[in-house]
Amino acid sequence: MQLTSIIKRAAQVNPRGLATVYKDRKQTWPQLVERVGRLAGALQKAGMKTGDRVAMLGMNSDRFIEYLFGVMWGGGVVMPMNLRWAPPESAYAIDNAGVKILIVDDAFEAMVPAIRERTGNIKTVIFAGDRETPMDMMNYEEILEAADPVPDAGRGNEDLAGIFYTGGTTGFPKGAMLPHRGIYSSSLSCVWGFDLTDRASYLHAAPMFHMADIAMMISTCLAAGTHIIIPMFNPEATLEAIEAHRPTHVLLVPVMIRMMLESPEFDKTDVSSLKRIIYGASSITESLLVKAMEKFAGCGFAQGFGQTELSPVCTILDAKHHVLEGPYAGKLRSAGQATNTCEIKIVDPAGNELPAGKVGEILVKGPITMLGYWNNPDQTAATITDGWVHMGDGGYLDDDGFLFVVDRLKDMIVSGGENVYSAEVENAVTQHPDVAACAVIGIPSKKWGESVHAIVILNKGAKATEDDIKKFCHTLIAGYKCPWTVEFRTEPFPLSAANKVLKTELRKPFWEGRTRRVN
Repeated sequence: MQLTSIIKRAAQVNPRGLATVYKDRKQTWPQLVERVGRLAGALQKAGMKTGDRVAMLGMNSDRFIEYLFGVMWGGGVVMPMNLRWAPPESAYAIDNAGVKILIVDDAFEAMVPAIRERTGNIKTVIFAGDRETPMDMMNYEEILEAADPVPDAGRGNEDLAGIFYTGGTTGFPKGAMLPHRGIYSSSLSCVWGFDLTDRASYLHAAPMFHMADIAMMISTCLAAGTHIIIPMFNPEATLEAIEAHRPTHVLLVPVMIRMMLESPEFDKTDVSSLKRIIYGASSITESLLVKAMEKFAGCGFAQGFGQTELSPVCTILDAKHHVLEGPYAGKLRSAGQATNTCEIKIVDPAGNELPAGKVGEILVKGPITMLGYWNNPDQTAATITDGWVHMGDGGYLDDDGFLFVVDRLKDMIVSGGENVYSAEVENAVTQHPDVAACAVIGIPSKKWGESVHAIVILNKGAKATEDDIKKFCHTLIAGYKCPWTVEFRTEPFPLSAANKVLKTELRKPFWEGRTRRVN
């Protein structure tokens, strides 16, 4: 299972087909493979050795696809960076992974000095934007032009393909190490589960740094299809791209679906080319899903469920089960069945497997699983047991093997498709000099699924306001992690026998009357 072999095969079977369409740039599959080989050579010239990590901080573009395959072709390891991170978070990941080469575009070149102030690791910065190249950076197109294509390094199977940082339960992001076989296996499942037939065309509206979009990227390559790319999601630009380029597939987070349906342009736009809308990253309300199914008439819907540690998809609810009546009805609230590259079981706290209908922790095993967390053996040991990855979600399997997620066992919030670990937010809030204690929980949000809610106890005599806490957090962590709401209390938090804050008690009033404690 070698990821670079996928694009070589695509160039062989679809030599005249378009590989990428981005703004006014188009390239065929052979042209893409040639540029990937050149980028690999350029990165080797810049000092990349086998196993070295190379980071990219940039908007969606054709160059992101070249980066992904170019690094692997040259023997390196990719580390795509979250576009919403604050400089301290970016610097932490760079230091933690030992990144020496960073690729940036126009949108993020101004952030480089702030990142460099916090890390001494970066030796080379490559500018992949379209404006004039800053003096202290190398120009992407110039180094490609000066390099010769190099042979594929041939890394695959258990070799590390990428490090993908997720939120951390200890207050620091942790890097999930995904091997070639993990991403390859998960993407094969997506080809099958999302009906990516040969020559399908996929619209990259979701952020390309996110593992969900990368899985769709690899899947589209497996189909030797076409990547249609817009720099970032907004409802009007996405609708315009659908009408102009006629993609067959698109991945959307539920909040994106809502924004598109609410756009005044929706009813004026021809969306008939869409064969499948894939949604995931956060739960979708049944009312929104039913409305979307009505509005996108003729288009099938499919849900992918998983996490970064699973490369990332472990279950799929396919299009035939997105119905309200008939023999396939009744599964709409589920996350689907295990993909054909993994198995799932539900266990009790002692690790005993539970029968159908019983709620417990969801565990996953198969070739899609990560190798572990980079430089973090303790968290790796806590997450992987005998090859089974503990998802940290509570759920049950029905008699037909459909997974229903009912609770979140890890101290995690999913807001607008992004994972937020409470410990990271608490770590930021408690650095404010007026704060004595803080507990962060997820509360229901109609728009975002869940929103970040901080419950704060101030030091005696302190007068920090909600706005003060929010602004302070924005200097330390990404905006999507910052509290949306802040509640001040004077009484102590409820504690367990082990003196841990009972967040289940803090969450209870907000989730009362709901059958699920995730949104």
